[in-house]
Amino acid sequence: MQVCSPVQVFTTPCGEGQIVWRRFGVPRPHQPPLVMLHGGSGSWTHFIRNIDALVAHGQELWLPDLPGFGDSAASPDGPDADAMVRPLLEGLDQLLGERLAHQRCHLLGFSFGGLTAGLMLVTRPTLARQLILVGAPAMGVVPQRQFELKGWRHLSDALAQAEVHRHNLGALMLFDDKLIGRADEPPTLAMQVHVANVVRDRLPRRRLAHTALLAESLPQIPCPVSVIYGEFDALYKSYIHQLEAAYARVTPNFRGMTLVESAGHWVQFEQPEAFHAAVLLALKESP
Repeated sequence: MQVCSPVQVFTTPCGEGQIVWRRFGVPRPHQPPLVMLHGGSGSWTHFIRNIDALVAHGQELWLPDLPGFGDSAASPDGPDADAMVRPLLEGLDQLLGERLAHQRCHLLGFSFGGLTAGLMLVTRPTLARQLILVGAPAMGVVPQRQFELKGWRHLSDALAQAEVHRHNLGALMLFDDKLIGRADEPPTLAMQVHVANVVRDRLPRRRLAHTALLAESLPQIPCPVSVIYGEFDALYKSYIHQLEAAYARVTPNFRGMTLVESAGHWVQFEQPEAFHAAVLLALKESP
């Protein structure tokens, strides 16, 4: 599966390298751009099943590879979500500064990107008209980590590596095993995207996602906040139904939670139509 929408590629400084940004869709008068931040060990391709549909609904999308992932250089500020903030804000200023001065963006973050988006808004509360969090961690509702991933970099055998990648996709990202596929089948799109992303992950010691940092940050975010989760999100499992109340307690302008049926953590890949409906509704209701 390929993205059909035309793309433009931009770069902004990041330490000794660059952040790579992709823009899909075209600017429209009086319509804010939607900035979408991918998850950990990922890249812009975490949204590969969503770009064409959102562009078809008239959205202008800006998708960076976060520092240390995909095609982007690592941040000079460190290896975790807090280190993403300065280079991303500086990049947005360079690319969209004149527009953002008059028209704030919409900001969407998936998983690690959701935590990053929250920290960006703590630093600059006026950046976004609204925040959409998708499968975001760091809400402080689980007593301990709910999943375990296996290491693969020490394995020299490609088949053994692929088996670990399939395990990790099932343990964390996807609810439907059919999207992962079997060893005797050609790699599925999910496997292709996942493997291409994890081999370019240069930030192996991220820890902030396992704290309550997002919950601690939300009281400082004034814009409307909408949240989307898959009902079988591996970050939360049996604690998923505690999330909405947790958000409501700490979020000044909380607009509600969409729980997508038959979806795991990578909800926008697993149930794209339901994801698009939730995002478009949030955008429609934004101030």
